[in-house]
Amino acid sequence: MKAVMLMFDTLTRNHLAPYGGEAITPNFSQLARESTQFDNFYVGSMPCMPARRELHTGRYNFLHRSWGPLEPFDFSAMQALRQQGVHTHMVTDHKHYWRDGGATYHTRYSTFEFIRGQEGDCWKGQVEKPPIRWQGNEDEETLHRRLGRMTQDLINRQAMPTQEEHFTHRTIRAGIEFLETNRDQDNWFLQIECFDPHEPFFVPEKYLAQYGCKPEDFDGWVPYYCGAPGGNDDGKARKFYQALMTLCDDYLGQVMDKLKALDLWDDTLFIVCTDHGFLLGEHDWWGKNIMPVYNEIANTPFFIRDPRSHAQGERRSALAQTIDIPATLLEYFAVPLPATMTGKALRPAIERDDAIRDYALFGYFGGHINITDGEFVYMRCPREQNNDALFEYTLMPTRIDSPFKISELKDIRIHPGFDFTQGAQVMQIPASFRYLDPWRFGDKLFNVKSDPGQQQPLEDVNTSLHYAAALIPLMQQHDAPPELYPRFALDELDEEHERQFTQRLKENVAGYACAHEGIREALRFLLRNGVAAKMPGAQGEIIDEADIYALIDAHFTGDKRRAMVYQTRLLLRTA
Repeated sequence: MKAVMLMFDTLTRNHLAPYGGEAITPNFSQLARESTQFDNFYVGSMPCMPARRELHTGRYNFLHRSWGPLEPFDFSAMQALRQQGVHTHMVTDHKHYWRDGGATYHTRYSTFEFIRGQEGDCWKGQVEKPPIRWQGNEDEETLHRRLGRMTQDLINRQAMPTQEEHFTHRTIRAGIEFLETNRDQDNWFLQIECFDPHEPFFVPEKYLAQYGCKPEDFDGWVPYYCGAPGGNDDGKARKFYQALMTLCDDYLGQVMDKLKALDLWDDTLFIVCTDHGFLLGEHDWWGKNIMPVYNEIANTPFFIRDPRSHAQGERRSALAQTIDIPATLLEYFAVPLPATMTGKALRPAIERDDAIRDYALFGYFGGHINITDGEFVYMRCPREQNNDALFEYTLMPTRIDSPFKISELKDIRIHPGFDFTQGAQVMQIPASFRYLDPWRFGDKLFNVKSDPGQQQPLEDVNTSLHYAAALIPLMQQHDAPPELYPRFALDELDEEHERQFTQRLKENVAGYACAHEGIREALRFLLRNGVAAKMPGAQGEIIDEADIYALIDAHFTGDKRRAMVYQTRLLLRTA
């Protein structure tokens, strides 16, 4: 038995030709003709490493903690395969595997190879730093936080003058080398994981030319923002992204051709997937993480070719998720699924489009809890406008590129653990971040069958209550921390409580009625930063965005004004 998973980070399906997109992706179209394409495949936990934890454990991450490594008690499908005699090999240029917040994943594989240079990877040493040509709208303080990655990225790019040095080329070549070396062997799993088309968009010129672009048109860094980067209304950022998708398509074709040339195509499980998508102006948002998890982010492309099935060129409507990928791998190699794994093997859906679940949960830690059945998507926001009752549960207090701050570790408690911690106690650490502000968006309900672009939010209390009630057994199945139920008011589901919450979103601030929750959050932010709420008109009148910007203009100048405008623009967005 042999299996290959080709994974691209941040691959947004609505740009791919098989999903009706406009990017030049002929090899994805060829893959669709020779495999099974899923239409209702959803993320679970986001972003990068929360999704990788699901790829190993087959259960949701976002209910218990944010970005982090595999825990000592975590089941790993890759390790289980290795222990059952299946050689597992990963080749990737995804630098987060080698940072503090992800450093326990790659060692679960039998062997692994890291390709250097992506996203400001601390790779090439150069004391003199090149100047940055930043095309975002942020203030200097925000830019300074990103300066290190952006500077190192420019240094790294100098070491990749041709496509042969490009990290995606080297990643694919390393994966093909494994195929060539082991073509006559059995019982192996190869994971080729490319960071592209994740930003920054570093694209060889021949792909940019297909979209009428040149390298100097855009620096490749997309700020997680509302409004186009740098006021870039001609779509350069989007074209750069699509050009990078075309590059990925090219290398997908090379992997497919190599599998066929080595006579592996017909007896190898082949999966092509991603961790999440990306917004490039849809809903007036760019990026991910800050805004609600719209389907451009959550509803991802997924293709699978199972040699035990004769399904080719067929589409499936069965609801599936990231947590089902490790279950599928274990079932394929006849390795038992552990009791802690809630993901389901996809074989019934591949062969007959049989349903393997009724609902899918997805989200960010601390954000909305989102649920879908493939027809509706319901986003339920926290009812608490702070994180006082939100905790991270972990034995590995690291995230992204650093340990938790000492200040975060001064108030930990020992928690008896959950059903998946194998009897181990865990640290309960108060959540300290404040960047999501999910309550300002309120709840959202969409019928994604009739409104796939999620342009028409529905106000249907009964339908919302139906999906809110459906959250409860799924959270119970995943042993969600008990404080999440009151945080999302799941212990008081009725029309009156829902009406009261909607009304609370319109409460006055400093004596002023606000047009929407974004105005309230922006006004609170300005008051915290020393602004005196003195606006035209009498208190009690409804204030709008123009009033907020008038306050900023009256109190700030220069870079401080830019900083306030940047933060306020984010807060004003409630869509």
